[in-house]
Formats: sequence, structure tokens, C-alpha cells
Amino acid sequence: MPSKSHSFLDPSTVLLLTLPPLFWAGNAVVGRLMVGQIPPMALSFYRWLFALLLALLIVGPDLWRNRAVLRSKWKSLAVMGILGVGSYNSLQYVALETTTPLNVSLITSSAPVFILLIGGAFYKQTVGRAQWIGAMLSIAGVALVVAKGDLAHLTALHYAPGDLIMLVAVFLWAIYTWELRQRPLGLAPMTSLAAQMIWGVLSILPFMLAERWIGGQTTHWGGPVWLALAYVAVLPSLLAYWCWGSAVGKVGAQIPSYFGNLAPLFAALLSWLFLGETIHWYHLWAALLIFAGIHVALNARQQPVPLEQEL
Repeated sequence: MPSKSHSFLDPSTVLLLTLPPLFWAGNAVVGRLMVGQIPPMALSFYRWLFALLLALLIVGPDLWRNRAVLRSKWKSLAVMGILGVGSYNSLQYVALETTTPLNVSLITSSAPVFILLIGGAFYKQTVGRAQWIGAMLSIAGVALVVAKGDLAHLTALHYAPGDLIMLVAVFLWAIYTWELRQRPLGLAPMTSLAAQMIWGVLSILPFMLAERWIGGQTTHWGGPVWLALAYVAVLPSLLAYWCWGSAVGKVGAQIPSYFGNLAPLFAALLSWLFLGETIHWYHLWAALLIFAGIHVALNARQQPVPLEQEL
């Protein structure tokens, strides 16, 4: 597929590409703010349940018209929904219990390289020398975040649990992205997302119930929780997805991937404003390594892999 020209980046397209990483960074900050207010599985469940209800108002008729496709492709939709909606987002909220929104965003920024490596390992995609160099740079950036700037932490296994959980989440997201690419369903993007949300919500439900009835974690319902749910259900879910899909339709997949990497910068700013968290030197170096790795890896590809970002 030929690369689209940068001339397509008019102000409206730039806005479409800038809003999603801002909303996704806000999602990480909200998840951190809600620690102690609503358990992570409950936050994930209600986020996607409310997003699904809103999506059904828009694409419900289209889902009904395509019910034969939904029945025939239910296994693919189930895998995508469990990986992309259920697992990734739930693990992100669990990670935020013990790590920061900035660390989450930086680790998430390595997703394009995970996608590249998994494509080479499991989906018969060729990975050249430049891709390996890019992968090593980004992995070094992730290691710097996990080690908190001290390599002794790596050898002593002094990891923040949330950082390791987020690495697992990004790995599952990379598999989801390849499944999304390898199994075209013939559905409109929002219709496909709504169908995946159904499976995602169903997959989160038993863990949310276990969190409540076995773990004894409860939700403190009130204004802050309702505002948080309204935010995560609308902005980083439906609106961010619509903006991203519209922009990719204009400029292709490669240019948006760079805008997606604005998320750590927005996360740092929002964490400083709302959480009072400090930005350390190793965050800046990690960001440079991750972005350099993605730049090397992507620019070496003749046909870039569609790098779908967080739903």
C-alpha cells in the first residue's frame, strides 16, 4: 500500500490524531485516581458495559442485519473481544494499582515493536535487521522504565508488579492486533467493535464477581466514580476509536502510529497536574529509546503493519 502524503495532515486531521492519545493518557490517569474507589475489574467491566450500551444505540440495527456473520465468525470475535477488550484493558487497570500512568503509557508505547516481533515469530512476517535494531531500542526503553533507571533492579528482580503486568497486557494486545489483521470479518469498524465488546464484557464479568465476592473489594459509588465511568466509557473508548479510525482512513497506518506515541507525554503532563507525580530522568531517556526504536522499525518497512492502538 503506498504511503500517504504528509499534505493530508490538515488541522482537522491533526486534531483527529491528537485527541486519541490524550484520551488514552487520561484513561491511565483516571484508572490511577480510582484506586481505592472502584476495583480494577469493576472499572473495566462497567467501562465496556456502558460503552457497549452507547454503541448499540448507534450500530444496533447493523448488528442485527449482520447476525449471520456474527454467528459464523463468533470464534474470531470471541478471541478479539477477550484479548483486546477484556484482557488488555483489565490488566491495565490492575497494573495501575502498583505503577504510574506514565510508566503504563511508556510501556504501551512499545506495542508497535511487540506487534512486529510477534508477526515475525507467529504470523510468518519477515523481520529484517532494521526491525531488530528498532525492537532492541524500544525494549531497552521499557527495561529502563521497569528498572527505574537502576540496572541493579533488573538483576535483583526488583520490579514494580504493575510494570510486569503491563508488559503482559501489551503482549496480549499485540496478538489481538494480528488477529484483527489476519481475520477480516466484513463488518464496519464500529459494528465489529460492538461485537467484540459483547465478548469482552462477558469475559470480564466472572473476574469482576470474583473480585467482589472472593476478594471482598467493593465500589464506593458516588460522584467521582460516576464521572470516571462516564469518561472512560465515552472518550478513550468510543470517541477515541472513531477519531483514530477516521484519521487512519485519511493518512494510512504509519503516520498515526507516531501520534499514538504522544500518550506518554500527555500522561506525564496529566499525572503532574492531577496526581502530583514527578517526571524522572529515566522517563525521558526511556521515551527517547522507545520512540527511536519505533521510528527505525517502521521506516524500514515497505508495507507497514496496521498498528491499531488502544480501544
